[in-house]
Amino acid sequence: MPTRSARTAWKGGLQDGSGQVELTSSGVGTYDVSFPKRAAESADGTTSPEELVAAAHSACYAMALSKIVGDAGGTVHALDINADVTLGPDEQAGGNKLTGIKLTVRGEVDGLDEAGFKEAADKAKVGCPISKALAAVDITLDAALEG
Repeated sequence: MPTRSARTAWKGGLQDGSGQVELTSSGVGTYDVSFPKRAAESADGTTSPEELVAAAHSACYAMALSKIVGDAGGTVHALDINADVTLGPDEQAGGNKLTGIKLTVRGEVDGLDEAGFKEAADKAKVGCPISKALAAVDITLDAALEG
């Protein structure tokens, strides 16, 4: 399997500095980052490590769930996955940490009932590589069929 890369160029200190994250493997984009905007309610045109983790997790989860649904005899027509990644204080080690991830999935699937879909969703939550990498973070799941 290939290795994927990203690069960050940063100038300045934590509070007055800023940087750009470049998705170097794909070349699809370069995104501004700064700590004050990371810690603010409004991202105001910048991204953050948490948003990038959320993007990675939702994409990985979609792939894992589509495979598990197929292996269970179902057919995926559409999956809508949202990952909310929360940053908060680390009471034990100091500083900050990821304090939780909420995965919300709505699916249009043939061949599985609600219980079968929820079972597949739970398996994907545990089995996707990004979930495994984030095992130290509390990951919750809200999964339901639509249509």
